[in-house]
Amino acid sequence: MTHRLTLVLSLFLATISAPVVAAENDAQSGADALFRSGETATLEEFQWIKRPLVIFADTDRDPRFAQQMDLLRALPDELAERDVVVLTDTNPAARSALRQELRPRGFMLVLIGKDGNPYLRKPFPWDVRTISASIDKMPLRQQEIRDSHGR
Repeated sequence: MTHRLTLVLSLFLATISAPVVAAENDAQSGADALFRSGETATLEEFQWIKRPLVIFADTDRDPRFAQQMDLLRALPDELAERDVVVLTDTNPAARSALRQELRPRGFMLVLIGKDGNPYLRKPFPWDVRTISASIDKMPLRQQEIRDSHGR
């Protein structure tokens, strides 16, 4: 009898926890979609779809890189709302397409518009609110805001 009760209780708990696990997996896949390696990425694959925010460093142990990633992870919804994809490249030896095109020196943050043009280059970390304010000033983003309000 106790074995059956244990089995029933286990099945009940598994049924209850399944949606929680699924939600956690969805949240993780959303985060994975926001943060990607930039070593194999090209700007063309995001043109008119996403706004790449490219974070370069000579190593993933660079304190500026760590600080920047912490700042970005603090408010991922703000970035997702603005169609941002964060591309990271911490391997200069790989000579990625992004590195060859944007030519960083050490740590660098580059915001690329949906049109594929660089709008912002910074040699130090920026917080999400400042990045968001810069994006919100872009003409295409202004149009997106107007369209979302039905104007």
